[in-house]
Amino acid sequence: MEKHVLRVLLLTVLLMAASASAPAVELAASAEQVRPLLLGSKMPEVALRTTDGKQTSLRAQVDGKPAILVFYRGGWCPYCNLQLSDLRLIVKDVEALGYRLIAISPDRPEELSRTMSRDKLDYVLLSDSRAEALAAFGIGYRVDDATIEKYHGYGIDLEEASGESHHALPVPSVFIVDAQGILQFSYSHPDYKVRVPGSVVLAAAKAIAERKQYLKPES
Repeated sequence: MEKHVLRVLLLTVLLMAASASAPAVELAASAEQVRPLLLGSKMPEVALRTTDGKQTSLRAQVDGKPAILVFYRGGWCPYCNLQLSDLRLIVKDVEALGYRLIAISPDRPEELSRTMSRDKLDYVLLSDSRAEALAAFGIGYRVDDATIEKYHGYGIDLEEASGESHHALPVPSVFIVDAQGILQFSYSHPDYKVRVPGSVVLAAAKAIAERKQYLKPES
């Protein structure tokens, strides 16, 4: 199945559509109703916070380099923690290709620090506690009251995790942008249990880097 997903995703990368969509600004009513940015879109400029609580921006963190942006639900989500650990296996490879690996969630900075320490992550985690990035990338939605109540039964408090009352979560997503901030690859799935494997992310990053090199004008 992973090989099939890889073929489909790489085909998407290589046949990237030229059209772009306007950045989304609203949170969807459910995970099934999100509308992620289209390939060819410009990376939204959004405010974020670092693990030590300092204000930053996505542009500053990307710093004019190609980047892999991973949106996850929070350190309380076991599927997210498995994905974050899986990404550790490709960090050196994607960095060798020139990419920055950045993971973003609604968790407040204190929660990010706990996640980094617990899982021994060696890449950047950023806080989107106000859900601005989730909305701008078109992957954010509001969790309904019934689900909030169910989460409480599991000891999960979204307001405590984010420090906000918006009850917003992202559909787990991966975006790859080039050095100009143009979206080259995306993968989102409304089922939070479905995650794109790190090996597929690495393969997509390699394909994009090779394509960019092939299309580079000769001096």
